[in-house]
Amino acid sequence: MKENIHPKYFPNTTVVCACGNTWQTGSTVESIHTDVCSKCHPFYTGEQRIVDTEGQVDRFYKKLEARQQHIEDAVSREAAKTSPDLLIAELELSARAESSLAKAGVLDVGKAIEMMAEGDQALLDIDGFGRKSLADLKRALKRRGFELPEAALEPQA
Repeated sequence: MKENIHPKYFPNTTVVCACGNTWQTGSTVESIHTDVCSKCHPFYTGEQRIVDTEGQVDRFYKKLEARQQHIEDAVSREAAKTSPDLLIAELELSARAESSLAKAGVLDVGKAIEMMAEGDQALLDIDGFGRKSLADLKRALKRRGFELPEAALEPQA
């Protein structure tokens, strides 16, 4: 055995756990501090506890929370997309159709859908609003995810 290459050995090293448990052992270090021991480790105690020394569990929960936030944002964006308060101008109809609806007081999608529930003729009676404008309106509403009333889905005569 070579001389002066081995570390000093301490036969009475004190090991201190974070739970407060202490014991004596032999080691090349004078004192040892640990996070878990056989008195507090979940494997030995049977207790359901997460041992996370590197913060992996916290990172996982942050990712999970960010995912939930993303889902909630997507749902709220989708709800805003199909809100009856959506302005007719945002449907990108022709200028003539938009101005005709505006003159008749139909400024939002909710009002247009109410009129569609009465039948296509309610919208066709608006001055300057014809069958092509009605078809464009229905197409734009479907594209945005709105459900049209039964009377609006019937074939046009």
